Amino acid sequence: MHKTKEDNMLPRVKFLLVDDLDENLLALSALLRRDDVELLQARSGFEALEYLLAHDVALAFIDVQMPDMDGFELAELIRGSERTRHVPLIFVTAGVRDERRLFKGYESGAVDFLYKPIEPHILRNKAEVFFQLYRQKQQLALELRERTETLRLNEMFVAILGHDLRNPLGAILTAATLLQRSLKEEINQKATAQIVNSGKRMGRLIDDMLDLARARLAGGIALVRNSARLDDVVQRVVQEYQAGFPHCRIDVHAEGDAAGEWDADRLAQVAANLIGNAGRHGDPAEPVRVHIDGTRSDAVVFSVANAGLIPPAILPDIFNPFRGGHRREGHGDGLGLGLYIVEQIVTAHRGEIGVQSANGHTVFTVTIPRKVEEGGNTIYGGWAESGSETHASGWQSLN
Repeated sequence: MHKTKEDNMLPRVKFLLVDDLDENLLALSALLRRDDVELLQARSGFEALEYLLAHDVALAFIDVQMPDMDGFELAELIRGSERTRHVPLIFVTAGVRDERRLFKGYESGAVDFLYKPIEPHILRNKAEVFFQLYRQKQQLALELRERTETLRLNEMFVAILGHDLRNPLGAILTAATLLQRSLKEEINQKATAQIVNSGKRMGRLIDDMLDLARARLAGGIALVRNSARLDDVVQRVVQEYQAGFPHCRIDVHAEGDAAGEWDADRLAQVAANLIGNAGRHGDPAEPVRVHIDGTRSDAVVFSVANAGLIPPAILPDIFNPFRGGHRREGHGDGLGLGLYIVEQIVTAHRGEIGVQSANGHTVFTVTIPRKVEEGGNTIYGGWAESGSETHASGWQSLN
């Protein structure tokens, strides 16, 4: 059989022979000996268990009739251990054919039952099937480790690159801002404004790259929790967005108490992404509607709605990084990381996010729990169950 490069990197397949008679072990070893197979010989069930605790075995041939512990008892012990329960077992016996013993063998976990004298060709072919299956399992595990390590290194590279890019970008933005303030001519003002806007967009892309790396390498996005009001956070985001896009109309409606124990900066990132997407991709003739519902005792619900539909091909992968390959040519949609990072931030808050796109409208809904469990104590961020005042306001049109 042709051996690949991966085969040479893998350890030899280990094959356990269990028989109390030396002459039987010698005969089986002579039939099954191969360069890529390591034969382990056990002369009792107890010795076989010791081998199985120390070695990963591709296949075990077990003699049924042994003193102290017969093959059926050994098989039950093997199947009872998490480490060894998946080892294929083939029983070998010199006894007469007995249907009752045959069924007992299969009930004990055997994959086959062979009677002596054994045909050498059949024995080698049966063993070869399990050797190949085990080798394939080894190769898949090796490929998984290699690809996991490659992915880890790639994400680490992204994190380092994003971090190192922030310093020169910060210098560019500072210089462009100073030029914008000092130059009076309209053409120079437009040129410096374009530099500043492009630099800010690059900054957002770098932040997205760093957040992706944090989410993938550090096991999730870290939060700094403090008492905050979600309505205040959203209002601040809306005002900043309106300053850059004065023609976009955003209606904000808040009801109930919007206080909780959250990372306000991260929630502002969630609101900015959802509102920004709604403003850019929604129908400009209709307003973006933002609703903050603080009437629930356990959570605050935040939704962003706009006129327009998300294409059905994109919707299943809407929260996946890079949109599963769905990109629209001619649109500056960035890397497609925004909604993935939004989902990671919501998840870090132990919340949920969902999207519905039907009947001409798209709605993203975020549910953020108010409380955080710390050391078994329930903490409520700015909200008390007994008679606290609620904060409410009606629809506000920000033009």
